[in-house]
Amino acid sequence: MAAGGGTLSDLWRRRAGAVHVPAEGADLPDGASRTARSEGGGMSAHLSIRNLIKRFGGLTATNDFSLEITPGSSVGLIGPNGAGKTTIFSQIMGEVRQDSGQIALDGLELTPLATARRIRAGVSRTYQVPRPFAEMSVAENIRVGLMPDNIWSMIAQGPDPDRELELALSVGFTKDQLEKLPSELSMGDLRKLEMARTMATGPRMMLLDEVFAGLTVGEIAMISGLVQQMRADGMTFLIVSHDLKALEPLIDRAVAINHGTLIADGPYDEVMNDAAVRASYLGT
Repeated sequence: MAAGGGTLSDLWRRRAGAVHVPAEGADLPDGASRTARSEGGGMSAHLSIRNLIKRFGGLTATNDFSLEITPGSSVGLIGPNGAGKTTIFSQIMGEVRQDSGQIALDGLELTPLATARRIRAGVSRTYQVPRPFAEMSVAENIRVGLMPDNIWSMIAQGPDPDRELELALSVGFTKDQLEKLPSELSMGDLRKLEMARTMATGPRMMLLDEVFAGLTVGEIAMISGLVQQMRADGMTFLIVSHDLKALEPLIDRAVAINHGTLIADGPYDEVMNDAAVRASYLGT
């Protein structure tokens, strides 16, 4: 339960309802299109990736990759180191631009949109290496995610300490940790801060990148419980993790890639027993 009552996802539902998603044809860059309505009415998101290709010089990081994630589902993206998992996340968020292919969220073509616009549309991510603002406290880092779209509105409204506290408590922080700087936090607390900042943006889909890395058994259990509760309330997830034991109970299916190419997609047990997947992990 979140602080103040209600489910944890009440927090991101309230934020999602406040986030502006452009209506069809409104305020979109040239080339942007919408084939299905999203407008913030649903609390789950449908992600569609078609024929994604990304090359860095002579290296093909993403090789004709396609993926469909239905609203409210949770998919594990697995593969050996260097398989291209984080690069796919970066392309979804617009931090790396694909060479070709399409990425759509509820029918809204994301390709022309800047990262901030993609977040406003309902997709947000954590990072394998946490990226807090080093000079900001825990509360201030969460505040960044709670910012309204208009910076002048943010200045006029000022901070919302109740919301900041609510989000911080929901991921396991204590009240006396709110003024701590990132340099004073453990790796587990940094990952909790990543989760809180991501939730603060009001996403309908979350991309979790190695969210269990460096955590204790107790911290893994806490983050897993958080994901399970949000899943129960309709959040859509795409999760990258090398901790397959922690990943398995959180996902509906697994998608395996190697050298940027999809090699298996299906139930977790079937994918892990796939010959190509086993060979990719063994390097044979």
